[in-house]
Amino acid sequence: MNISDLSVVLTGASGGIGAATAGALVRNGARVLLVARSHEPLAALARALGDGAKPGQVEALAVDVTTVSGRADIVALAGVRRVNTLIQCAGTPYFGPLADAEDARIESVLATNLIAPIQLARALLPQLIGMPQARILNVGSALGRLGVPGFSIYCASKFGLRGFTEALRRELSGTKVRVQYIAPRTTRTPFNDARVDAFNRATGARSDPPHAVADAIVRTLRDGAAERALGFPEKLAARVNGVAPRLLDRAFNRHRDAMPGGAPSPAALTEEHS
Repeated sequence: MNISDLSVVLTGASGGIGAATAGALVRNGARVLLVARSHEPLAALARALGDGAKPGQVEALAVDVTTVSGRADIVALAGVRRVNTLIQCAGTPYFGPLADAEDARIESVLATNLIAPIQLARALLPQLIGMPQARILNVGSALGRLGVPGFSIYCASKFGLRGFTEALRRELSGTKVRVQYIAPRTTRTPFNDARVDAFNRATGARSDPPHAVADAIVRTLRDGAAERALGFPEKLAARVNGVAPRLLDRAFNRHRDAMPGGAPSPAALTEEHS
């Protein structure tokens, strides 16, 4: 599919991967509706990308995709712009032992990373099905195939997103809508706080710049790949994990020990929940 033929809704547009993806799409001629929660960074991105772009090529919409009203606003404007592509980059992180997680934070991560993408895809599906060609591309994570200590809640959301994408791809296989998934590894953006950066250094995790992920997203849209993972050894580890996950359990002991506070002790857990 030619990128210049795309009219895109891009969620999470003001984030590191989202902004880089927006730039790559606009440079390749796509029409892009930028969606994010925060108005000011979104407006600044729209101005920067709109400078030199064609009239109407770039538009910004500051809404919360986790809300019914926010999704309704996206759908309404998507109809006006004859959107044929949904790229879902919006996400929120969580890092730390499960024992330290609060109910509201768990719910927020799942609402943003899993429930909102499902709901928005469902809401836009009638329009996408009516297009000559259409795409839904969900941006997941290497942690959608690898369970890593300290990321149990985030992994749950990304494992779920990958499962949703795979099932929807098969469900829509008889339509003109191609459903795709891309799994970046750690990316050098403000998405990761200082604790995650320290954890990555301690465990030897490698990372990519946002433009590398954006380029991979554009390549995936062009070649129609159902799923693309980035980075070695992450791709290899994900394959092994899919076949024989217990083989990797010991390899993640250093990740467990590098969590904030280290491995939780039985006594600490008993005190926490007594």
